[in-house]
Amino acid sequence: MTLTHRIATLEDAPDIEALMAISMAKLLPNFLDPDQVARSSNSMGIDTLLIEDGTYFLIFEGDTLVGCGGWSRRRTLFGGNQTEGRDDALADPSCEPAKIRAMYTHPEFTRRGIGSLLISLGEDAAMAEGFTAMELGSTAPGLPLYERCGYVAIEDVSTRYDDGVVVPTIRMRKELRSR
Repeated sequence: MTLTHRIATLEDAPDIEALMAISMAKLLPNFLDPDQVARSSNSMGIDTLLIEDGTYFLIFEGDTLVGCGGWSRRRTLFGGNQTEGRDDALADPSCEPAKIRAMYTHPEFTRRGIGSLLISLGEDAAMAEGFTAMELGSTAPGLPLYERCGYVAIEDVSTRYDDGVVVPTIRMRKELRSR
């Protein structure tokens, strides 16, 4: 399998949203119960600010969009345009981490290096801008990948709803080193 990548544009938004939808519909039920899957859309989805910032990547196998994800120089840890509690202020690279954000893989292309490629692209770009650490908000499906890539859990930031439903999210961190 030969993977290529490019920076996303706003014109790609419908394709990105379609990939996110199929990824969430097919992959989340392997890790979450139906109520958790339903609530996940509150904290997942497209963040057009990542696209506008030029920090969101698309991964292709041939002409097929098989993955998307990126990084951010902003303080928001996770979430889509609709997510409450966002902090879109720029992080200070001298003392704050950049973020790995909004990673999705097509269900037919998991375990083929797409997530690792997205992380590598994001880390390299963040280091080029002077960041020395990365953080991310991991959902249950992402934990094994992030741990293999050197990220360490530092805080449970799960969303707890009044009716008892909990959507698990773990803040993870990695100190960056030149490759």
